[in-house]
Amino acid sequence: MSEVVKMIIEGKTYEFPVIEGSEGEKAFDITKLRQQTGYITMDPGFGNTGSCTSAITFMDGEKGILRYRGIPVEQLAEHSSFVETAYLLINGRLPNKQELTRTSVQLNDDSLIHEDMQIFYQNFPRRAHPMGILSAMINALRSFYPELEDTDPEGINRTFLRLLSKIRTMAAMSYRISRGHKVVYPRADYSYCANFLNMMFHSPVRPYELDPDIVEALNVFWILHADHEQNCSTAAVRVVGSGRVNLYAAISAGIAALWGPLHGGANQAVIEMLTNIHKSGADIEDVVRRAKDKDDPFRLMGFGHRVYKTYDPRARIMKKMCDTVLPKLKVEDPLLDIARRLEEVALTDPYFIDKNLYPNVDFYSGIVLRAMGIPTEMFTVMFAIGRLPGWISQWKEGADDPNWKISRPRQVYTGNIATDYVPINKR
Repeated sequence: MSEVVKMIIEGKTYEFPVIEGSEGEKAFDITKLRQQTGYITMDPGFGNTGSCTSAITFMDGEKGILRYRGIPVEQLAEHSSFVETAYLLINGRLPNKQELTRTSVQLNDDSLIHEDMQIFYQNFPRRAHPMGILSAMINALRSFYPELEDTDPEGINRTFLRLLSKIRTMAAMSYRISRGHKVVYPRADYSYCANFLNMMFHSPVRPYELDPDIVEALNVFWILHADHEQNCSTAAVRVVGSGRVNLYAAISAGIAALWGPLHGGANQAVIEMLTNIHKSGADIEDVVRRAKDKDDPFRLMGFGHRVYKTYDPRARIMKKMCDTVLPKLKVEDPLLDIARRLEEVALTDPYFIDKNLYPNVDFYSGIVLRAMGIPTEMFTVMFAIGRLPGWISQWKEGADDPNWKISRPRQVYTGNIATDYVPINKR
């Protein structure tokens, strides 16, 4: 007999099945709770609510574990490429050599943007945030590439690769146009990551010189951000996708959700915090004292994590990238000096250690992206490029789910009870 949990509600006993995941996670299946009892559950923020079953990503916040399709993210960061990791997430397995080559070729073949799309870019205000532009432009892709309605698996997979290819071109294009610079087109002889860096920074008067360590740092950054279970933006993609909208619209929603400072914008918030500390001239000791004061609204950005209650496994890897990239670039930046001093405090101060306020991946990624020359307003865009394979995988898994249901959360109403309308002349 399958395991069940018994609940006594108003003196009556109800039984609900228990679902157990492959890693031992357990959940009460309350699908029929309201139907049988008239009750719903209340869980603001959905921190205790499972919205789906998924075979894509496993994470354990207490143990600091993150795996894509069962493979530890540490192994992927050390041995894999972003393109290979994207293939793994979307297809459920690692590609063989021929499949990886074919995927890389297709990504290069699809990397150009329809010339008519440049008109859209040029009509955005110069001060428009790149995330707003990217969300709108991903949605606009549906008008240029409507083949998504094709149910042929090969055609759908082509749509996935087209999105992966074009998002980096669109991101680089938005940056170039915002600076008033000529668009740089992708090159067939460059890798996915190298192409992006070249499209961002190449200039006719100063050709961009690719550094293997910088390319690898970007590769690792995108691998670490490729998926992270049912976070805010992924949940947005799933919820919007549950309405059976097209992939472009669902991804556009994910980008909008990622934009927030409590989610994808956290790495940008780190740099903004460091900038404010530098401008104020405050001592690190004073900054730390304020962070410890519960009555002070000041908060250190880039420390601690909503899910991880130990060291973020991605932060360890990104810290290594910091230690490689910063000395090589010989960057002299007061913000990076402040970041280093804050890191020392957080890794040694009992207050931070006891509360698990370790530097997280946003802290180190913000530092690395700044050192690479990525503008602060582009940080969240960089996150979105990396997260795209995860969003596609989650959308696909939801679309293929035979038990699919449109997302429709309940609520507990706390407003006025039935009230008669009062004509305006009697108010």
